[in-house]
Amino acid sequence: MNALKKIKESADFIFKNASVKPKAAVIAGSGVAGFKDVFKVVKTLDYAKIPHFAKTSVQGHLGTLDVCDNGLFVFNGRVHFYEGYSPQEAVYPVRTIKALGIETLVITAAVGALNKKYRTGDIAVLKDHINFTGGNPLIGKHCREFGERFPDMSAVYDASLRKKALTAAKKMKINVYESVYFGVSGPSFETPAEVSAYRKLGGDILGMSVVYEAIAASQMKMKVLALTYIANAAAQKNTGHEDVLAAGKQAGGKIVKIIKAAL
Repeated sequence: MNALKKIKESADFIFKNASVKPKAAVIAGSGVAGFKDVFKVVKTLDYAKIPHFAKTSVQGHLGTLDVCDNGLFVFNGRVHFYEGYSPQEAVYPVRTIKALGIETLVITAAVGALNKKYRTGDIAVLKDHINFTGGNPLIGKHCREFGERFPDMSAVYDASLRKKALTAAKKMKINVYESVYFGVSGPSFETPAEVSAYRKLGGDILGMSVVYEAIAASQMKMKVLALTYIANAAAQKNTGHEDVLAAGKQAGGKIVKIIKAAL
């Protein structure tokens, strides 16, 4: 079965079972929760029941789709390159989101801070990224239905949505930065020498997701807003995934409030 047919089957299943017209979508990363406290969720679908959706395995990625009454579709969790999935598999939900007719995508994630000014719990709104993962979701046979073979990447993150998010955060007195995301493959955390190198290359924050999703969404001409929270200072000692999730409990609610205001 070809990719387009699989994506159509996934989208058809979601549309049939959601009973709400989709308007925007969120990919909720590690620790980003609390949507049910801000939005009215009318339906929850397990990824396992959606045709061709991969099952999430990383702690903090629930593997469920929450359908909100205002047309916001919240995809709780993602699969990652470091889990053994290809870049193309990692962006399958993004392709499906587009097939649902959604034009606005919010990507969220936990990140480490390269910029020395940033502190745990701060919010970073992406203005650009550096893909240092060694992969790209557009590699392989070109599918014209997804967009151009060589898409422009000069404005991946929508300027208008960024402005709304930054304004909303500041009004709510949330500490926020406009940042460059440095994408790495993981899953090991970075060494001090790598942190120094990534910082010199222009990164403010770094993480193990986001870039593939943003590339695929940009190819399909979607408006992208990426919101991340600082989970730790890069290369700090005794950092583990549990620390990331703990930081997410504090910062995840901030991201949800910003999303509501921006959309």
